[in-house]
Amino acid sequence: MKKDIILYINDLEEKMVAAANPENAAPMQQYMRNQFPFLGIKTPERRDLVREFVRTNGLPDVDNLEKCVDMLWKMPAREFQYVAIELLGKQAKKLPEEAIVWLERWVTSRSWWDSVDVLVGVIGIYFEKYPHQIAAINERWITSGNIWLQRCTLIFQLRYKQKTNQDLLFENIRKLASSKEFFIQKAIGWSLRQYARVAPVAVQTFVDTHTLAPLSRREALKHL
Repeated sequence: MKKDIILYINDLEEKMVAAANPENAAPMQQYMRNQFPFLGIKTPERRDLVREFVRTNGLPDVDNLEKCVDMLWKMPAREFQYVAIELLGKQAKKLPEEAIVWLERWVTSRSWWDSVDVLVGVIGIYFEKYPHQIAAINERWITSGNIWLQRCTLIFQLRYKQKTNQDLLFENIRKLASSKEFFIQKAIGWSLRQYARVAPVAVQTFVDTHTLAPLSRREALKHL
């Protein structure tokens, strides 16, 4: 990226505001339970806009990535966070080890499932690159009391398939199984359902031998 990061973000903001569609904004905001205001840019149009913007302006340098995402994260309209995660995802394999601090900050700021469940994909890539970080970060997050960090401990392995650390997954579920939080119960079921694609017997046995919330159990066994 040749452009100064502030000019880069200002240019991106200008293009997004120009693409706003007030007719779409209200239903999009309602779908997210009025957690955030929206510009009304639907996903296909937003991705096209970002693709064209990156083609013209390039991606932020890794050295500027934290500042870039921070600036977008502070903007009120929700689409700016979506774009931030999209730019972050394009650089996910290049993140430095200290980026886990940034990722934790974004998970716990302006938090809702729509941002956390995409950020966790970047977190999964990060842990593949820095596996020695998993134990300490997992322990900190699962004991944090923050439901979004806890949700991340349950679902960061979703795309790992056969490389899933079964012991870690099952232990995290045991620790959170009594949670009354919808987003934790749902994540438990989601993680088990996904892991059942490669280890159906292990998942069935786990569900049969542990007390899970009805939602978690139902989701876990959906394809078994």
